[in-house]
Amino acid sequence: MARKKIVFVIVEGPSDQDALELLLNKIFDRDRVFVHVTYGDITSRAGNTPANILKKVQAEVGKYAKNNHFEKSHFKEVIHIIDTDGTYVSEDRVIEDETVGKTIYSPDSITARDKQSIVERNLSKRKNVDKLQATPLIWGKIPYSVYYMSCNLDHVLYNKQNSSDEEKENDSFEFARKYKSDTDGFKRFISESDFSVGGDYQSSWEYIKEGKHSLERHTNLGLCFPDSER
Repeated sequence: MARKKIVFVIVEGPSDQDALELLLNKIFDRDRVFVHVTYGDITSRAGNTPANILKKVQAEVGKYAKNNHFEKSHFKEVIHIIDTDGTYVSEDRVIEDETVGKTIYSPDSITARDKQSIVERNLSKRKNVDKLQATPLIWGKIPYSVYYMSCNLDHVLYNKQNSSDEEKENDSFEFARKYKSDTDGFKRFISESDFSVGGDYQSSWEYIKEGKHSLERHTNLGLCFPDSER
């Protein structure tokens, strides 16, 4: 029997891992799925630019490989799941309100204490995301693709946009419990809901960049499933 290859899935937070790891392992049952947490948004992290973002992502894969004694040849593909955070909306949808604490997202706008900081973050993030979205291979010849949760994973999976860390943790466990024995139900939820973006990979990215879609509830994650057309 041929040795199973690794499907390496990159996510932003531990609650993302809790929600998806078991389900993705069942979906990619012919392979070994490892979900790796970057503990923050690598696409908007200070110092990350289109000139170095590929190296930053590659470093995450390489570090994991080294720590676990894997070689490049052990990897089948890298799947990167990101939040859009409204990064493609126009500046007029960013509202400044000095009375708010943390940044607040809605399907129509972003409200923050400092509008300019969000505008600058969005510009930087979308340049990095555009670079990643146009990248088919990473760390040599490992197939790479990036998929979005809009406005974030909690928005797509639980229809919540501004969850606390405690809510994220609780919701992720409930979600995993709901679908742990219903993989087909999970696949239908991701691929066939009114928020699911189908078509091909390129057109799904063109869609999320339009208007206020990157604030609305959308995902193209279903396109990564083994029986989808990528």
